[in-house]
Amino acid sequence: MTGVSRVKMALEGPEFSSLVQGYWRMGEWGMDPQARLTFLKQHVELGITTVDHAHVYGSAQAPCETLFGEALKLDPTMRDNIEIISKCGIEVMHSDAPSDHVNHYSSSQSSIIHSVDTSLQRLGVEQLDVLLIHRPDLLMNADDVAQAAEQLKHQGKIKHLGVSNFTPSQFALLQSRWDTPLVTNQVEINPVNLAVTEDGTLDQLQQLAIRPMAWSCLAGGSLFNANSAQIQRLQNTLEAIKQEISAESIDQVVFAWILKLPSQPLPIIGSGNIERVRSAVAATALTLTNQQWYRIWVASKGHGVA
Repeated sequence: MTGVSRVKMALEGPEFSSLVQGYWRMGEWGMDPQARLTFLKQHVELGITTVDHAHVYGSAQAPCETLFGEALKLDPTMRDNIEIISKCGIEVMHSDAPSDHVNHYSSSQSSIIHSVDTSLQRLGVEQLDVLLIHRPDLLMNADDVAQAAEQLKHQGKIKHLGVSNFTPSQFALLQSRWDTPLVTNQVEINPVNLAVTEDGTLDQLQQLAIRPMAWSCLAGGSLFNANSAQIQRLQNTLEAIKQEISAESIDQVVFAWILKLPSQPLPIIGSGNIERVRSAVAATALTLTNQQWYRIWVASKGHGVA
């Protein structure tokens, strides 16, 4: 099986594994702490050393960061073998919140600092390798975000700052207040939702030599449910190309499609099944021609290029 390479995220950014293990569904995996640790060690052995978390992943009773921290506590030496990403900025109202309160985005200094402190406590670590602002807050004061991140960096609680789901203008705004390059923009990339391939998001990152991270690579599983004409077209095309390139599954074809993008995304794997993780690793050896890539694009669009 091909190995997972190490890649530099930005000109002054960290090195990550070229595939990232996502832990947003960890609470659904039904694993005890030892099984979680075993899974972590298995994907690290495959070369996937970068792990993706967020303050809001999981339930109030069992945050995914806490579940991961329980596993890491069984073998604290594993911390030296991984890069931990977490996110802040989404405030979820729990059952004891006032009835007139709603879930919302928050990028205030106090909110960011509290979120990071909570993540560190849950994970049982002293520092995040990267902090991402999870969603663009419409009330974001870029100076406040930069000041909070600078305080956290000075305190040794974060190494790098990045964003998630930001538009190019929102990215540029925050970058204008931050002295070093933001290290990534984590965005949805898959053949069902082509938005970031068209709205300038990936163009901007390629221009700045910053690698995006790709979430929902398999479109939340919708690629496997033929519930629309678009999905049916994509299934047929992905299946045909699977045969042409000797892939094991259409999942692998999708990963190859994402990896061909010139902005060089890092796909995030959401499965807790190590065999599916191995399948994603094997996909890094597959190559699509430009013709095959555009056949998938045409299947998604339902029409050819103009």
